[in-house]
Amino acid sequence: MNTKYNSIGIDYNLTRKADGYLTEQLLYHLNPTQKGSYLDIGCGTGNYTIALHKKGFRFIGIDPSELMLEKARKKCNEIEWLVGSAEKTGLPNNSVDGIIGILTIHHWKDLKKGFSELHRVLKPNGTVVIFTSTPKQMKGYWLNHYFPKMLSDSINQMPSLHAVKTVMKESGFKVSKIDTYAIQPDLQDKFLYCGKQNPELYFDKQIRQGISSFSSLANRDEVEKGLSELKTDIDRGKIASVMKSYENNFGDYLFLIGRKQLNY
Repeated sequence: MNTKYNSIGIDYNLTRKADGYLTEQLLYHLNPTQKGSYLDIGCGTGNYTIALHKKGFRFIGIDPSELMLEKARKKCNEIEWLVGSAEKTGLPNNSVDGIIGILTIHHWKDLKKGFSELHRVLKPNGTVVIFTSTPKQMKGYWLNHYFPKMLSDSINQMPSLHAVKTVMKESGFKVSKIDTYAIQPDLQDKFLYCGKQNPELYFDKQIRQGISSFSSLANRDEVEKGLSELKTDIDRGKIASVMKSYENNFGDYLFLIGRKQLNY
């Protein structure tokens, strides 16, 4: 299957690693049992799937990118890795006890079909944990100052919190909790806003290659111009004022926790 992540999968594992804190938060919200079976939808190269597997939980990893899954299999052949998508998992009805989806819903082709499919394969009263960002949060990233077109395109493909909650409800989920997350300086997983407090990270080509906004959406001229301006502002000590101008209380990302309703 040809996807945008096939094009960035070559160096993906060099910069995208399971973050310890985020892994613990996934466990906290999912609350899995060792007897259960769980799904990581849009698992990529399986970083979080494997991290949770190592803690003693049984996971299935599904992703549309064969290249990503090939890398996942090389890292851990004890996990079942399957080509598929949120809209079409290929799993039986009521077959998993819980589902996680990490920075994936903005890549789904059809949000309603995706959540309807996850509802189908999830057992009654099962939990789904989605880690994502919202347009409102992304408008607060100081990256907008240096890469306005790239961020605009990224924001446009990101469903709003209201849209996600509405679709989840229509698909038979009850949203039980929303937890915001702010980027920490020691973040191990180098996704889009990883450089919130460490802007120098964006000068690393491998880090940019592992971020879909830079590798798939960005215009090369804008990236070069933005990096040049960023370097100038760092050298002249202006970056602090730019970063401060984007401070907000929205959080940078969030965990959205839903439960499959029994009477749906």
